Amino acid sequence: MATTFVSVPLKKSSEVDLAKPLSKFIQSTYPSGESQAEYVKAAEELNVLRKSAVCRALDKHDSSLEILLRYYDQLCAIEPKFPFSENQLCLTFTWKDAFDKGSLFGGSVKLSFASLGFEKTCILFNIGALASQIASEQNLENDEGLKAAAKYYQLASGVFQHIKDTALTTMNRELTMDTSPDTVGTLSLIMLAQAQEVFFLKAAADKMKDAIIAKLANQAADYYGDAFKQCQFKENLPKEVLPVLAAKHCMMQASAEYHQSVLAKQQKKFGEEISRLQHASDLVKTVGSRYDEYINVKDLSDKIARALTAAKKDNDFIYHDRVPDVKDLDPVGKATLVKPTPVSVPMSQKFTDLFVKMVPLAVQHSLSMYNQRRADLVNRLIAQMRESTNLANGVLASLNLPAAIEDVSGDDIPQSILDKSKAVIQQGGLQTIDQLIRDLPGLLQRNKEILDEAMRILDQEEVTDNELKAKFKERWQRTPSNELYKPLRAEGANLRATLDRAAQADKVVKERYATNSEIIALLCKPEAELNAAIPSGNPTKSLQGSEVIMMLKTLLAALNEVKKDRETFENDIKSVQFDMTTKFLTALAQDGAINEEALSVTELDQNYGSHTQRVQQNLKRQEDLLADIQAAHEEFSKSKQSNTDANQREEMLKKLAAGHDQFVELVGNLKEGTQFYNGITEHLLKFQTKCTDIVFARKTERDELLKDLQQSIAREPSAPNIPAAPAYQIAASVGGTTPAVPTPAPRTVFPSKPEPPEPDASSSTGGCENQPKPQPPARPPPPSVGSNIATPTTTNAPAPVASVGGTGVLTQAQGPPYPTYQGFPGYYPIPMPMAYNQYAYGQYNMPYMYQPPGQPPFQNPQPPQQPGYPYPPQQFYQQ
Repeated sequence: MATTFVSVPLKKSSEVDLAKPLSKFIQSTYPSGESQAEYVKAAEELNVLRKSAVCRALDKHDSSLEILLRYYDQLCAIEPKFPFSENQLCLTFTWKDAFDKGSLFGGSVKLSFASLGFEKTCILFNIGALASQIASEQNLENDEGLKAAAKYYQLASGVFQHIKDTALTTMNRELTMDTSPDTVGTLSLIMLAQAQEVFFLKAAADKMKDAIIAKLANQAADYYGDAFKQCQFKENLPKEVLPVLAAKHCMMQASAEYHQSVLAKQQKKFGEEISRLQHASDLVKTVGSRYDEYINVKDLSDKIARALTAAKKDNDFIYHDRVPDVKDLDPVGKATLVKPTPVSVPMSQKFTDLFVKMVPLAVQHSLSMYNQRRADLVNRLIAQMRESTNLANGVLASLNLPAAIEDVSGDDIPQSILDKSKAVIQQGGLQTIDQLIRDLPGLLQRNKEILDEAMRILDQEEVTDNELKAKFKERWQRTPSNELYKPLRAEGANLRATLDRAAQADKVVKERYATNSEIIALLCKPEAELNAAIPSGNPTKSLQGSEVIMMLKTLLAALNEVKKDRETFENDIKSVQFDMTTKFLTALAQDGAINEEALSVTELDQNYGSHTQRVQQNLKRQEDLLADIQAAHEEFSKSKQSNTDANQREEMLKKLAAGHDQFVELVGNLKEGTQFYNGITEHLLKFQTKCTDIVFARKTERDELLKDLQQSIAREPSAPNIPAAPAYQIAASVGGTTPAVPTPAPRTVFPSKPEPPEPDASSSTGGCENQPKPQPPARPPPPSVGSNIATPTTTNAPAPVASVGGTGVLTQAQGPPYPTYQGFPGYYPIPMPMAYNQYAYGQYNMPYMYQPPGQPPFQNPQPPQQPGYPYPPQQFYQQ
């Protein structure tokens, strides 16, 4: 039995460069090295795979389907590894409607959408479409072809059902008609019906029991009937689908009745056999009369006819069994052997993930959070140690230690002050600080300019989007820029706040430098000048070697050891490294989610617990030493006899010691500021690149949407709606209930020259021999509305008066019975009361019509009408 199957056309897409944006993201996210190079190469291979799957014609073969399956699997694999979104990694995909053939002016319907889910949906649609095409190409005369066709139809059904159930829920946007839930649901049912039909054909070819074959056919008829009901409201599907489904529904019913009749014959129910065969015959006759253009049922019809003839003959001569009505028969059972093939990733048996070593975004996010927690912990520990060091230096400087116990002569510079002076000179002194301070404004301004440019790009695109939204209103269907850019603007605000805080910190550093610049400059002077600047004193030499001084020296040495230990602790803390990727991947594989906080806190305790304990012990040790130093210094101060000069000397030594500490802290702060500005520049450049990329993607999307809107506007009718006829043209007839029929307005007939024409009523020309040039013939008479026509008796008679209802009332001039606006094919304006102008014909007047004397207006005889010409002939002559 020859049959026809429905196949689905492929969607078409424009080319998209995947390699460039993916490579930029990889280079900005992952450190340079072998992994980065491997990921960039994988991005290029993915771009080649898309070109093979989308941008070339696909053969109806397994190899082409395998390419689509591999590309879909790869999309599913990279989805959790790249931040595909409109405000991050923005890729705009454009796909055309599979069933739209386009128009002469508008082109085909297409949609541009910055969503990887949209790309996956369209690829899935093409997988189902290509599977249906491959199934329709199978040879159903052999067993292998039947099995392959059933397999591919079930795959297509499962794919379309998957699009309906899950794929579209991830996109909050109306898609093209071919991927709408209603359309793909209908396609899934059609594919399932065809798979059931293939199983029916296989059962018939294998000569299985007629009861089973009838049930398979009846189930196929049921599927086709449901698909037919759904297709009745799908205007976007090809026009041949609906009659094919209707014909298949009847054919499968007829086949079911035929095989059930064979079963009835075997059960010696001859009347039931005849009834079922008659019903089957009626069904195939319906197909032959209505759908013979699409389905050939001759073989099935002949088989049923032969069986029916034989059954009737046997029943008439032998059995004489009563033929029941088909409605009284038991319904044929149903048996389904098909179901939609579920979509499970990977769909391809040969799939290999190109980015197998790249971690998913969930793991990346968890790693980022872990690194932030780790950085906070490390910075907190280091800050605690540095604050403690500054506190110790400040306490010693306030006590003039160790200079107070070194100053034995009262005239020489204490060795600790000399060491501090040499350290300041070796680091460049005031010149180093001045150079660092001069560099900061330029670095700050550079970063501000980068941030301002990024925000300017966003502002400019948002203004353009708002203008287009105001212009096209509800036609402009895309995410507004002010909503899309909220995360970017929030990030930009955070960056600007960070720069403002840095600028404020720079201001504080400059103020501190201005306060301590004189004492730092004094430390930079040569030893002789520094000694001259320190007042002389006369301390008591008898205290040298005393117990209190020895105690102070011991305590100061212990404090120096504590401060040196902190340098070792800081290096140890910074060197701790641990890769949490494995743990996060394991948690994601086992639980499907990552409890980042619990895993991070546990790991940080294991790696930094001992360091934290050592730091706290160190801080406690310093606290105890400072208390002992202060107590010993108080005893030292009581024992020391001092005078005014000694007090001044001690104050100067305190200032020099404090100046050294301020210099070290200022240089450290300025270098950290310079490092901060250089570091944030890279982050700002990435932010600017992100803004540039999303604006470029939005521009591409905007251009596509504008093109679609232009095509949509071009397809709209340019003429306005046909206006309603004026009231005076639809006036009801006077004295009656029948409304007056609109008629053309009576034309004014200008009197002709007095020369009478030949009084030949049968003449086809209606002209006069004595006239210098022929006159145009009379127009055909307008249809009269009333019962009487007032006929003038002279050539100077007034215009004809139409009698409406026999009352002789003059009607208003009526326009032509068709629309009368410019641009309509039959338009011409009402003639103005002016003389004929042959150069203005058809513009503001019509050529007047010649009227022979003695003839009623508009009633001159007409020549015989030519065959095939629907209107009376009209002949024109030059005036």
